[in-house]
Amino acid sequence: MLLEGKKALIFGVANNRSIAYGISSAFRREGARLAFSYMGDAIKKRVEPISEELGGDFTFQCDVSGDEQIGRAAELVKEKWGSVDVLVHSVAFAPKEDLQGRFLDTTREGFRTAMEISAFSLTALCRAFEPLFNPGGSVICMTYYGSQKRIPNYNVMGVAKAALESSVRYLASDLGEKGVRINAISAGPIKTLSASGISDFRVILDYIETHTPLRRNVTIEEVGNVALFLASDLSSSVTGDIIYADSGFQTVGM
Repeated sequence: MLLEGKKALIFGVANNRSIAYGISSAFRREGARLAFSYMGDAIKKRVEPISEELGGDFTFQCDVSGDEQIGRAAELVKEKWGSVDVLVHSVAFAPKEDLQGRFLDTTREGFRTAMEISAFSLTALCRAFEPLFNPGGSVICMTYYGSQKRIPNYNVMGVAKAALESSVRYLASDLGEKGVRINAISAGPIKTLSASGISDFRVILDYIETHTPLRRNVTIEEVGNVALFLASDLSSSVTGDIIYADSGFQTVGM
């Protein structure tokens, strides 16, 4: 098994249709031990059954907008596991009103929220868990092509994802000193809970089915397998990169 005995932290599972669930399932299939974060009681009620289903070791509360909670989460993980091999960051949020209409009308508060939750949280988590990473460890985060090109209604989230991708490149240098890798997966659009906040999301899904080389949308299982590669020793020389799992959408012009 590719991840036999590896300890993987999963941030961002919302339900069994989320990308983080697909990643967790792939990790479990290949022998990883899992632990899941949740933000509050409402999410906890969703996460705990998933942890039980996938044989998770434990769940823990962590609101990534606060350094204090992140610090407490790191202390708990150290107490439970001692060290970590894989950290998955599948966390993003922007106010719904900023995911429609014109980017020009983005609010200051909406911009700050999107950047803090969707981008800076990656750096905050890496900083807190850096002492726990084993050599050869892997950090994986989720991005989208809206960081590179204008996608209708993606708006401030595209800007936040661009910041996330840039953070990956800088963090790769810092974490690489300890032999820890970090990469992002740019997944094609998937009908998840977070995607439901984007106006006219169905239009994007339909466009992928007719305009990509593979003529279909991707699945959470496929993204999970890409994450499995990045978490395993098969990708031991890959860091600071953006790996596309989008049916080839990023290769298409007209």
